[in-house]
Amino acid sequence: MPALDVRRRSGYLFLAVLVAQVVIISAQVSTRSGTPALEAVALGLFSEVQRVGSAAVRGVREAWTGYVDLRGARAENDALLRQLRDARIALQQERALAQRTRGLQQLLELREQVAVETAAANVIGAAATPDFRTITIDKGTGGGLRPDMAVIAPSGVVGRVVVPSARAAKVQLLIDRNAAAGALIERTRAQGVVLGTGDGYLELDYLSGMVDIVPGDTVVTSGIDGIFPKGFVIGWVDEVERSGSTYKRVTVRPAVDFSRLEEVLVVLTPPALDSAGPAEARR
Repeated sequence: MPALDVRRRSGYLFLAVLVAQVVIISAQVSTRSGTPALEAVALGLFSEVQRVGSAAVRGVREAWTGYVDLRGARAENDALLRQLRDARIALQQERALAQRTRGLQQLLELREQVAVETAAANVIGAAATPDFRTITIDKGTGGGLRPDMAVIAPSGVVGRVVVPSARAAKVQLLIDRNAAAGALIERTRAQGVVLGTGDGYLELDYLSGMVDIVPGDTVVTSGIDGIFPKGFVIGWVDEVERSGSTYKRVTVRPAVDFSRLEEVLVVLTPPALDSAGPAEARR
């Protein structure tokens, strides 16, 4: 074993001496350009290391730049989305304002046309069940409202005040199944009573079998109920069913779209003091 170690050490020493001689000779030998061969080899190896390092740094820089650009694009996209959302909200607000302006203009025109004293009110609540078809308005006894005052809209009759408080009031809609109003056919002046059905329509009852009624006839208030002034539009005859010489069922489509009510007028003048409604005034 000692002899083997000696031979191994001698081999390592010989190899080291050989490598040293090669290095010394390479340092003395020059390339065609005059550069020592050892320096050329070292430069080649070091340049490869530099190339790999530079490529790695460039890759990292490009990846970082792409990440930063992506974040910038995402932030810009988010800003554009916010601007688009704000623009849409502003457009909806402008549209709502335009619709409200048109509604108030129609209400003002109606108020100028009718020969009764009225109070404008906004709808602030609603109850839409078959048993209770009502709305709540933002005027009450403090604004002069009393029970059984008629409520109208530019399109026609809405209902009557049933429960007023100091600053609000509940209005029974004409389509409520417990609501009724004196009515007449505008074309023939035949009188009857419209009754609420609770399902969005009205029925015209208490008619003589001799009365001439056809679908499309306009139905207006007659004023005989002591609540609604005479001549305001209730709706139009939608369907007529006869049973022999009598009318079995006359369905009336209301003039008012109760699902879209926003502003109404409350008639403060009692019907007994009103000599002519809008329909009569046109005659």
